[in-house]
Amino acid sequence: MGCRGLLESLPAAQRRLLAPLADGGPPTDPMLARPSDRRDFSAGWVFERKLDGVRAVAVREAGRVRLLSRSGQVMNRTYPELVEALGGQDCEDFSVDGEVVAFTGGRTDFSRLQRRMQISDPRRARATGVAVTYYLFDLLALDGMRTTGLPLRTRKSLLRRGIAFGRPLRMTPHRNEGGRELLDRACAWGWEGLVAKRAEGRYLTGRRSPDWLKLKCSRGQEFVVGGFTEPSGSRVGFGALLLGYHAGGRLRYAGKVGTGWDRAALASLRTRLDELSRPRSPFADPVRERGAHWAEPVLVAQVAFTEWTRDGMLRHPRFVGLRTDKDPSGVVREKPGSAR
Repeated sequence: MGCRGLLESLPAAQRRLLAPLADGGPPTDPMLARPSDRRDFSAGWVFERKLDGVRAVAVREAGRVRLLSRSGQVMNRTYPELVEALGGQDCEDFSVDGEVVAFTGGRTDFSRLQRRMQISDPRRARATGVAVTYYLFDLLALDGMRTTGLPLRTRKSLLRRGIAFGRPLRMTPHRNEGGRELLDRACAWGWEGLVAKRAEGRYLTGRRSPDWLKLKCSRGQEFVVGGFTEPSGSRVGFGALLLGYHAGGRLRYAGKVGTGWDRAALASLRTRLDELSRPRSPFADPVRERGAHWAEPVLVAQVAFTEWTRDGMLRHPRFVGLRTDKDPSGVVREKPGSAR
């Protein structure tokens, strides 16, 4: 069955939910999940593994493929094998949503993926030896029609039948039941967590919705880098990064992170920070760090931590990696909610 046949096989009521792409072009702005501490779910939800990688929307139009980051950056030259796999599909026109990941020992490894994220030369990217996988979990358009108005279960069914899966493309598996016990098992397996999604929900481009909930095993989020401290002893590069998030139009200080790097990464990141040097602090709050150096707040760091302290600082933070796919202006403090 061809791509057109897949859409024609839908019930009449669902075909009426399709819209021509000419009304706005293929969707490229991904739907976002809300952080949540919810653990009890009724029927009508599906549960996917939360992957620790780079969000990517792929658009194929008239045989041309664009692999786009969450911020709209074209990543074709960074992940050429994914572009080739998408370009070899029988369906000529589609848009899909997913996550690009690298693995170490069966676990997604964002630090390993970093070795590919900084490269924009296809030959150098392949030469790193870092294999990447593109896990697809949603279908946004097919054969000239926008599918975002369809229920999630229907979109997943079309995705499974419309895309030929095999390395490096994978269909993201899901479970129809989950909650506290499933999350506990996911955490025991070393996963980042789960994403709970309403099975009948629509795809809402560019929005955080209570229809998608992030259930994390450990706390972590992105922070803006606004400066650093000098190294001490035998350490090179810098001592710690000074972190913040946006609130009320200001960059609020959230503390510092001083672990999570090897020697080469410390030296490399210090070079980037020196290039971003500025004379005054970008933070709205006082930062009482001796010998602090300030940097233009344009770098985004992924940081894991145990909890927030009462005074709004990070407890036991650990640097995971830089996020080149995230806009620093959109970094805010994530606050899990029940989101019923």
